Amino acid sequence: MSEQQTMIEVSEVHFSYGSRPVLNGVSFDLHKGEYVCILGANGCGKTTLLKTMLAFLRPQQGSIRLYGQDVHHMDERSLAKKIAYIPQTHTPPFPFTVRDVVLLGRTPHLSRMCQPTKKDQEIARQAMERLGISAYADRCYTQLSGGQRQMVLIARALTQQPDLLIMDEPTASLDFGNQYLVLEQMRCLAREGMGVLMVTHNPDHALYCADRIIAMRGGRIVAMGDASDVVTEPTMQQLYGMEIKVRTVSVEAEREATICIPVPRLGTER
Repeated sequence: MSEQQTMIEVSEVHFSYGSRPVLNGVSFDLHKGEYVCILGANGCGKTTLLKTMLAFLRPQQGSIRLYGQDVHHMDERSLAKKIAYIPQTHTPPFPFTVRDVVLLGRTPHLSRMCQPTKKDQEIARQAMERLGISAYADRCYTQLSGGQRQMVLIARALTQQPDLLIMDEPTASLDFGNQYLVLEQMRCLAREGMGVLMVTHNPDHALYCADRIIAMRGGRIVAMGDASDVVTEPTMQQLYGMEIKVRTVSVEAEREATICIPVPRLGTER
């Protein structure tokens, strides 16, 4: 990938919950138009790292800078204009329609007490169209399935028109087809110039979409780089504590893909 503008820099970040260390000197950066996946098992510090980057948590040591400015010194509105966040789950306090939830993405761009304009509504409509959820724009968000709600949250983030999109397991509640619909849409956004940072448990998702992969274990980065450098059998076995095979398969003429295959333990083969 050609050299791009640095968007966010994470430098030697340490964070502990009480006496329990969760992040231990994490450092990396992300560039404009780059799709980065953070890969690791439960409890390795991935979600806590995202929360420090979003200024939800303040690290005990280190810094996080967005275009050179410490995120913990930025006001909430300024940060929201630059970064959109897609959480794992979300339930609003009121039964908004899908259209209204998606329109909430325009909030950082509106002055106080100002109603969304036709332009704002068009941006929201295009986001719903892009993700194929226009058909239930008038449905109550709280009555949707978990997977449908997640698609709405992604549309809301797109409506925000951020420079950087941060996602915490965005495909966890989606069916197989919609998982790859979302990954492909995020990959398109990166090609259009948006920075994308995604936490995932699934190595195959990282292989499918990432320009760069960061592998975390025990609050530290244990590997970082291209897929071929990070998604290796020793590293995957280190992350997940089980035997994993990494194989290259042919998917069509002159086209190959790399996949991870967990090896069943003795007595579990079918």
